[in-house]
Amino acid sequence: MYCPFCGHEETKVIDSRLAGEGRQIRRRRECLSCGERFTTFETAELIMPMVVKSDRVREPFDEAKLRGGMVKALEKRPVGSDAIEAAVNRICHKLRSMGEREVQSRAVGELVMDELRHLDEVAYVRFASVYRSFQDLDAFNTEIEKLRHPRRRDERAAARSDQLPLLPAAGSGAAGDEPVVTYPAGPDKTGK
Repeated sequence: MYCPFCGHEETKVIDSRLAGEGRQIRRRRECLSCGERFTTFETAELIMPMVVKSDRVREPFDEAKLRGGMVKALEKRPVGSDAIEAAVNRICHKLRSMGEREVQSRAVGELVMDELRHLDEVAYVRFASVYRSFQDLDAFNTEIEKLRHPRRRDERAAARSDQLPLLPAAGSGAAGDEPVVTYPAGPDKTGK
């Protein structure tokens, strides 16, 4: 590697370490001519598929654009940057593991929606409303109902388990049912 200070073509590596959670190698180098030291980072170059948009235009996959869309959907939501970064990494891994040279933008959007559904339901609905271009309130309600169905299924499964639930399931029993507390019988109005 050429020295960035004097342009000499010979440098030596004096230290190597893992960086970026093991995704990079950080190398400390020294120029054999001028003696200056500098740092380089080595990363694997993985080929991502081209994204085919709905108007048939092809563009390179842009991880920063993916991250930006997710961050915008998660704005002012209680989701940490580590969770967002992990979700972006999972999406990129899924796209690479498809082994395709081209992928439809719709498929990328579905992967994003799947990750957002697990991170934060409000962010999921935000993203879905823009991504699916909801035209009316019915389309919006349909998407919210899709979120509720898995929750109901989980409640039914919990009710069938061997353990008693900590709290009664919402909507169980008749409206206004309160726990009945009985006290020992005492004297009535007649004093008996």
